[in-house]
Amino acid sequence: MDKRFYFERNLLALSQKDPALCSRLSGAVTTLGRYRFLDSRTGESVPALVDAGGTAHPLHSVVDPRREGTRLIAALGDVGFLIFFGLGGGYHIAAALERQEIHRILVIDYDINGIAELLASRDYIHIFNDPRVQLLIDPSPELLKQLILTTFQPALYGGIRVSPLRTRTEQDQDRFNHAGEAVKLAISSLSTDYSVQAFFGTRWFSNIIRNLFRAAEQTRPLPPVRRAAICAAGPSLDLQLPLLGKDRSSRYIIATDTSLGSLLRGGIEPDAVVSIDCQHISYYHFMAGYPRHIPLFLDLASPPLLTSLPAELRFFSGGHPLTRYIARYWRPLPLLDTSGANVTYAALSLAEHLGAECIELYGADFSYPLGRTYARGAYIYPYFEVRQNRLNTLEARHSAFLYRSSSLIRRQRESPPDRELWYYETPQMTRYREGIETKARSLEGILIPIPGLGAPIELPGKPHPPQGAGIDCGVNPSGGKAAEPIRLFSAGRMLMGAGDFLTAYRRKVRELPRIEQSVSAYLQGLSGEEGLLLSTLLPGAAALKRRTPGLEGRDLLEAVRNYALEELDRVISRAGYHARAAYPTKESGTSSPPP
Repeated sequence: MDKRFYFERNLLALSQKDPALCSRLSGAVTTLGRYRFLDSRTGESVPALVDAGGTAHPLHSVVDPRREGTRLIAALGDVGFLIFFGLGGGYHIAAALERQEIHRILVIDYDINGIAELLASRDYIHIFNDPRVQLLIDPSPELLKQLILTTFQPALYGGIRVSPLRTRTEQDQDRFNHAGEAVKLAISSLSTDYSVQAFFGTRWFSNIIRNLFRAAEQTRPLPPVRRAAICAAGPSLDLQLPLLGKDRSSRYIIATDTSLGSLLRGGIEPDAVVSIDCQHISYYHFMAGYPRHIPLFLDLASPPLLTSLPAELRFFSGGHPLTRYIARYWRPLPLLDTSGANVTYAALSLAEHLGAECIELYGADFSYPLGRTYARGAYIYPYFEVRQNRLNTLEARHSAFLYRSSSLIRRQRESPPDRELWYYETPQMTRYREGIETKARSLEGILIPIPGLGAPIELPGKPHPPQGAGIDCGVNPSGGKAAEPIRLFSAGRMLMGAGDFLTAYRRKVRELPRIEQSVSAYLQGLSGEEGLLLSTLLPGAAALKRRTPGLEGRDLLEAVRNYALEELDRVISRAGYHARAAYPTKESGTSSPPP
């Protein structure tokens, strides 16, 4: 059959879902001889890649390529998201499409002219017409990583695997190796995020909808600051408190929830406290007392129990899909970057949001210096003190807490001749520290980590000040940038009352379409708002799937929908709220908070 016929038919099928790639292929050259085409014993055409020396390397079996493809897919085991390195003749892809439990297939290849030759050689319509398949030609590692991060839904798709077309990847090792590294980075990031969702997905949802009534309260805009000090609860904070107390009035002190007790014990009241943990253990940080006049900055997914502590409560969005939906369809909330997965990182994001030009960082050890876990005054000390007994002493409890991790790594620090400095580090703490280092490079202001006893924070080009020395940030509080306008920390205007929003949200969740085909086709068939609405349920789906491992696909979505509806019913009924209309006007007032 004429090559032009194949080529045009394949481009027509591909244009339905990727017109940009179709346009690139239409301008490619199909006569460069990148491939030769061999006949297998079973009569199928097998593409053979021609190397620089003119040798042709068949990409599939020249005996029975279809049977080879079936065996390849069978060997992969259970997988829901499949990434192929190499298009080839498509036999391996066709075999994968026969398995309905494979919900999405991403095909990666390089050399647009070589791909054009393949499309001119045989019919790929059955592959391109399947909604599960996406073809990427010559993607950058950054694009590939971002695509996986945005399209792979572990709760719905299950496992993810990479299957290389060996002969193809061996002829272009450099580019496929870079693609493999991008995939690994994306999977690593998603695995960490999914693990957290699996433990806290339902709790996040429950907390957010209960906090919505308090988030409806009006708060005054918070003016910008020029010099901020962030206090973490590492043991070094005990030594740094005198330095923090110097020139107190020039700093806006932001305490993490874990460090509040240590600061108060040292006679220092912070200007703000930040908390992001959704677990009720967060309340232990405030058991020693919370000065009501200090503003508390809470992630909207924080425990509702904390909302009664301060006189001034400020909610922010930490990036949960439900808070993004709330910001779009109810009330814009300040967005803080919490991707570092620790409260120190969130506090740094707050200082950045407030426009701080100089940010000092105290108590950020990200390790256990000399075997100590927290600064004095942190929650862990009274928590263990009231639970100690003769058989389980205070020292034994602290030791058990320290050595609970099997991945402790002891590291030595350069130290004065008269003392030895060392610390324990864990892989998680290392990731936290590296996250701070990465964020510091993108800050408009400067970050100054105050030297301590723990793992040093390395900021190339930004030397650490000597221990105990004064700190000159180069910030003039009365001139320069201080006169320039900077965004304020403030929530936007509500489009409707909190009860109105929850009622409308409940109706939309109930009306989400059911899955009648593959998961991939279902997701692609959702409208923009429906897709965003579904994303608000996926962290909860991860949690339900962890509790019931066999729950998948249609059954999983129905389970998380039912869970969400039941939780919404509880909150709405406790608030004594009765919907007045499906779509209330913008003038609707706020509803009374639930008891």
